[in-house]
Amino acid sequence: MNFNEKNYREIITKAVCGTGQQLIKKTDMISAHHLPTSILGCWVINHEYQAEKNGHNEVIVYGNYDVNIWYSFHDNTETEVVTETVEYRDEIPLTKRDEESFNHEEDVLVMVLQQPSCLKCHIDEEDVQISVEIQREFMAEVIGETRVKVRINPEQEFESIDRDVGMDETIANLKREFSHGVRK
Repeated sequence: MNFNEKNYREIITKAVCGTGQQLIKKTDMISAHHLPTSILGCWVINHEYQAEKNGHNEVIVYGNYDVNIWYSFHDNTETEVVTETVEYRDEIPLTKRDEESFNHEEDVLVMVLQQPSCLKCHIDEEDVQISVEIQREFMAEVIGETRVKVRINPEQEFESIDRDVGMDETIANLKREFSHGVRK
């Protein structure tokens, strides 16, 4: 078989044109209503986020979550839970990028690989606040139009198929097979 440039077709399709992944560790300072004696627990809930492409090589994730801290005060004689909503803006660099993407109307998909969670929570004696180290991880995909070249075989013969009749027959056969509970 002899393949040359005439044996290739160019297809324009939507595909993943860029990917990136980012692990973020950040420390948030939370103010308590009373001077804390000890930290009894910390959890992160109600995570919300959205994303957009920033230029050609980056995705920005905007979001927020609630940090709940259970702490004791008055020499461990009383307890309270303080809740604070924390907002963030994370930049995810696109480490793999298809330069053949030509449409600037790209879609952005962001998946949370690790929901925001507390790694460490302690009383910051200097600032009289509670220091919370939070970790989260995202993966971003940019989907856009790109070109793909496929090789065709000019020597292969194709039957001319009446697609409507062929499709109608196939659907009718499947209906018969499944209505009798038999799938060959």
